[in-house]
Amino acid sequence: MPAEKQPVDILQGTLNMMILQVLLPGAANGYEIAKLIERRSDELLQVEHGSLYPALRRLEARGLIKAGSRISPTNRRARYYTLTVTGKKQVVVEHSRWRALVQAITRVMKPA
Repeated sequence: MPAEKQPVDILQGTLNMMILQVLLPGAANGYEIAKLIERRSDELLQVEHGSLYPALRRLEARGLIKAGSRISPTNRRARYYTLTVTGKKQVVVEHSRWRALVQAITRVMKPA
């Protein structure tokens, strides 16, 4: 039987990368972004609001995402985020960096 899943802390750069990835198909608000990351990780990754919203502001300041106001499915006004053209290009860069990082860590973690 597999070990019980426990939440994992998310590094800032990794959170940025995941936000960009989940926005690739289209706009989402902060709650939806957090839930998409959690669902796609089979609930292993828990996104705290104290980490998510500062990350969204940083990505917006860097011109990778843009925000606009819309009515959410719960009939409330919410900020929805979408990728900019620069943000879409950054997703490709982040994928490449991620693959290189995973390969490097995999090499280190192999038994000697």
